[in-house]
Amino acid sequence: MNNVAIAMTSSSVPSVQNPAIDMEDVYRWVSALTNVDTRESALLELCKIREHVPDLAPLLWHSCGSIAALLQEICAIYPYINPPRLNAHQSNRVCNALALLQCIASHPETRSDFLKANIPLYLYTFLNTNNPTRPFEYLRLTSLGVIGALVKTDEPEVIAFLLGSEIIPLCLVIMEFGSELSKTVATFIMQKILLDEVGLAYICQTHERFAHVAAVLGKVVIYLARDWSLRLMKHVIRCYLRLCDDPRARNALGQCLPQQLTDRTFSVQLENDLVTSRWLAQLLRRVSVAGPNANPTSTTSTITATNTTTSSGVNTNADATSGARNNVVFPTSVSTASLSATSTTTIANTVGPSSGMNTSNPGDTSASEKNTSESSASQSDTIQPSVSGETTGTAAAQS
Repeated sequence: MNNVAIAMTSSSVPSVQNPAIDMEDVYRWVSALTNVDTRESALLELCKIREHVPDLAPLLWHSCGSIAALLQEICAIYPYINPPRLNAHQSNRVCNALALLQCIASHPETRSDFLKANIPLYLYTFLNTNNPTRPFEYLRLTSLGVIGALVKTDEPEVIAFLLGSEIIPLCLVIMEFGSELSKTVATFIMQKILLDEVGLAYICQTHERFAHVAAVLGKVVIYLARDWSLRLMKHVIRCYLRLCDDPRARNALGQCLPQQLTDRTFSVQLENDLVTSRWLAQLLRRVSVAGPNANPTSTTSTITATNTTTSSGVNTNADATSGARNNVVFPTSVSTASLSATSTTTIANTVGPSSGMNTSNPGDTSASEKNTSESSASQSDTIQPSVSGETTGTAAAQS
């Protein structure tokens, strides 16, 4: 426990919300992370109690070797990504490590250092997978939970980092091809990026960027017409509403808003949700300023490329396709007429607007529960981890 002793001074002893948890056990588990023989069990135990130890994140961050151990767990499965050979046990183990990283990303004392160390970049390999099997899906979802934990704080530093690391193309691919739950979290992340002024300016800076975002949102709407999800629809409408805050984007949306949003396709699903219905009505009112007979060419051409560097240090004209390492690009042209949605497997059960949402891998006792919550008071969706029983959790979005 020497590394733990170094981490915590006498004036910063971690507090415990659950009196049944002995901090000596916590110190022992943190120390066990640095031993490859005891790491797996330590990961599991720490994930179980992370909700009940508010200062677990600083303890992990400042303990010698703990972060290195978590990164070793992540890097150890890179060879199993391509070709895809990841099994359930490997996925659960690395998801436990990711859940602890999410804990660090969520804590105000460690979030900034977490970004400065570029740790989110280690997760992008997982986000760039398209294998539909359950081990890969849990891996993507848990990785999205880490990013979601970062963006929920609405800090410009976080958005600047994500824009600079090209998270948008990865989110768009998951929004288009992921499972319902992955689509929801990826759309939530896109929403939080758009809610930031720099993020909105970045996406609306060029027609190509805006067109690709609008096209993917349109595909999600078509998907929702076939596989309804209220929580996903809420995030989609919020994205559209935020795009309307840019006059050029609002005019362009008047020409490419999905027909399903204007022809009462979702009237039955939304009849008992007054908030979402009002959002949709507001969206339709705002895009109507473009007029049904507006010239699409003259409208969209107003979104042109100029070099702009924001106060956060982000060049809003930086080419989002420059991330060749991710093999994800923005197309130069998008046809909204040929939008289609893929059929995905819903792995979450909605249990109520104020309850958690669980997705579990039968037989697994680690990192197989994804929990989310939304703040209705502020109408700003958040992603928060939770633990239920013997399972560990990652974040997703819930209505």
